[in-house]
Amino acid sequence: MSESERSAKLEVSGVSMSYVRDRRRRLVLDRLSLNVMAGEFVTLIGPSGSGKSTLFRLIGGVERPDEGSIRISGREIAGERGHISYMPQQASLFPWMSVAGNISSALTTAGVGAKEAAALASQWLERIGLGDVAKEYPHVLSGGMQQRVSFLRALLMPRDVMCLDEPFAALDALTRAEMQAWLLGLWEAERRSVLFVTHSIEEALTLSDRIYVLSRAPARVLREIRIPFPRPRRADVWKEPEFVRLKEEVLELLQKGAEADHAL
Repeated sequence: MSESERSAKLEVSGVSMSYVRDRRRRLVLDRLSLNVMAGEFVTLIGPSGSGKSTLFRLIGGVERPDEGSIRISGREIAGERGHISYMPQQASLFPWMSVAGNISSALTTAGVGAKEAAALASQWLERIGLGDVAKEYPHVLSGGMQQRVSFLRALLMPRDVMCLDEPFAALDALTRAEMQAWLLGLWEAERRSVLFVTHSIEEALTLSDRIYVLSRAPARVLREIRIPFPRPRRADVWKEPEFVRLKEEVLELLQKGAEADHAL
């Protein structure tokens, strides 16, 4: 899909957010602007505490920004819930529900009929190789399997934008690499609009179409980087000289962003 054929699914324009702590107001986001186009995978990467999770709460309607606008498909949604599908760092599956029940219950909450939700859960669990655990409970699944279920639940929600908040951070290195490849394969088949948060430069470069590198709080966009590697993305893309160069560029930006005093 060319840029001219795309439309912005998510637009964050001039968003600022602050909190009062210890009787002092602390600015977390400072006139932050970014967008996610239709069918695009965009990643936020920045120092710890740079406001990435705050931004997700604003996009999800849990809080309202002090100023600025948040639009999905051109409609202002600041302060409104139910417009995104969300995958947190931990799988957060209901322990009293089966794997299939966790998926179908999320769909019925979003307005999908019970029979259709159950059918979709069954079909997709088979498709991703988890049909044999559909009736199991989450505690018997490995961490990687739980994350697959959590991602599937977010993917099937009838929402235009998916927000993924460091979903692989708690996994070991091998499982994390496997999950990245699995997510890429499934996402490339579906092409949902994704806003992804990670602290891993390699993960950002492997998965993304674009990366926004953020400063420390109050967060500003230091640079927007377009990732040049074609899709479907090769598993050994990390061997490319351009991958190494971009990794160094992002690392340098993060270091500068962490040290900046924002005296602009």
